[in-house]
Amino acid sequence: MGNGVNDTTSLFNVEEFDTELVRGALEDVFDALEERGYDPVNQLVGYLISADPGYISSHREARKKVTSLDRVKIIEVLLRNFLKETK
Repeated sequence: MGNGVNDTTSLFNVEEFDTELVRGALEDVFDALEERGYDPVNQLVGYLISADPGYISSHREARKKVTSLDRVKIIEVLLRNFLKETK
């Protein structure tokens, strides 16, 4: 076409974007909880089951980060990644 315009269509993968968003937030929360001496897995499970943000420390804005995500989306991403790894 010669006009310098790229005629290809880019695809945006929402699932991949969600996964990276959740992964980044969970890694930050995990590290913050560990720094405070908590078991991050137990604390995150408590939060995901109960929706009580009290399970997550406010250290390094961990509570703010995890509560900004939809709990169902977090569980969905965790399950998808678990199933991918076990196949």
